[in-house]
Amino acid sequence: MTDDPAVLALRALGVEPGQRVRFRRRAGGRWHEGAATRVERDGSIGLVDEKGAARAIPVDRLEVCRPGRRGAVRWEALADVAARDEQLGLFRPDPPPGRRRR
Repeated sequence: MTDDPAVLALRALGVEPGQRVRFRRRAGGRWHEGAATRVERDGSIGLVDEKGAARAIPVDRLEVCRPGRRGAVRWEALADVAARDEQLGLFRPDPPPGRRRR
């Protein structure tokens, strides 16, 4: 496991390093595939495209491949995934330190 803050930030968004993503270079453009690598300083997602070029793409132009309700894979906007996954941290399975379960 790495302690690189850029990789940890990527995981906090709900994406694992190397996970397949697709992106548009500009609004309305065609989709290109790549693999996510890190979160850049400006908040964009660093990735490697299908030709091996490193790119930094804004979150609003990225989609990630996620399993659907019945197991089929589908593309979902990264902004939606991040909003949902960040909220899951609020529901901790363990009580906060200093408090007991009854």
